[in-house]
Amino acid sequence: MKTWKTLTVATLAASLGTATLAADVVIGVPNWASVRGTAHILKVALEDNLGLEVELQNGTNPIIFEAMDSGAMHVHPEVWLPNQQNLHDTFVTDKGSVALNPNAVLSDQQICVTKDTQERTGISALSDLTDPDMAANFDTDGDGRGEIWIGGAGWASTNVEKIRAKSYGYAETMNLMEMDEALALAQVDNAVAQGENIVFYCYTPHHMFSLYDLVPLTEPAYDAAQWKISQPTDDPNWLENSTAPTAWDAAKLHVFYSATLNDSQPEAAAMLSQVKLTTEQVNVIVYELSVNGIDPAEYARKWVNENGDLVDSWFN
Repeated sequence: MKTWKTLTVATLAASLGTATLAADVVIGVPNWASVRGTAHILKVALEDNLGLEVELQNGTNPIIFEAMDSGAMHVHPEVWLPNQQNLHDTFVTDKGSVALNPNAVLSDQQICVTKDTQERTGISALSDLTDPDMAANFDTDGDGRGEIWIGGAGWASTNVEKIRAKSYGYAETMNLMEMDEALALAQVDNAVAQGENIVFYCYTPHHMFSLYDLVPLTEPAYDAAQWKISQPTDDPNWLENSTAPTAWDAAKLHVFYSATLNDSQPEAAAMLSQVKLTTEQVNVIVYELSVNGIDPAEYARKWVNENGDLVDSWFN
């Protein structure tokens, strides 16, 4: 497996004469488990079936999209919509430099508590967190405000959760915690073991639902008319100008790829346009990597060998 590189846009441009050009296909890899698993599976499938040199490079969502626009990277294995709608609109709709595979993995995004937490506190709705007395049940540092993990730094969903906290009003009673997911889930482990209360961002596909007895907090149904979302890349006053006082819409996870592949590697582009996975399959991938600790490259080789018919269908 090639060494991964975390790149800024400027570094990407500088790298065009070195490692990036050495690879036929460069796959961008953001920082969560399911995308790492899918990236390695795509790498093995492309190398085995088309004999291509495929490289993996770490990067954030905006950096990967900028790189797909320029041709410095070619694939984003798992773009979440509507989370990354602004990037879709810029690079797919407006510029036409990036294409998406229409097949989607379905996802839900919510705020969860453990069942024991619900039984101890009586919390049932997300809006309950606006009550200072309820929020105090989640105060771990004695400052009078509760703590809630809202996602990893750099995730578009984390920004949306800030908007939701402002819109519901619990930004006034809760400290909104951004941290690496592994650290956040370690805190969930500790809370479960110690019998402590905890509330946090939860989503599928993910192994957390296999590990913990989770209860999603109830919310008003998604209402598109009330969701007005801007991201920091779109509006310097994005938080003030955005609202989201209802549940998330159902999310869809797609493979995106650079339009430059249609000319440079048309067979790879055709394959990427046909990749199809289910939520259940991705759940298993995440569980194997995150819970059983299997190396992503090792797991991808095993997965491709065991799912030959499915992989073959991506090339037909």
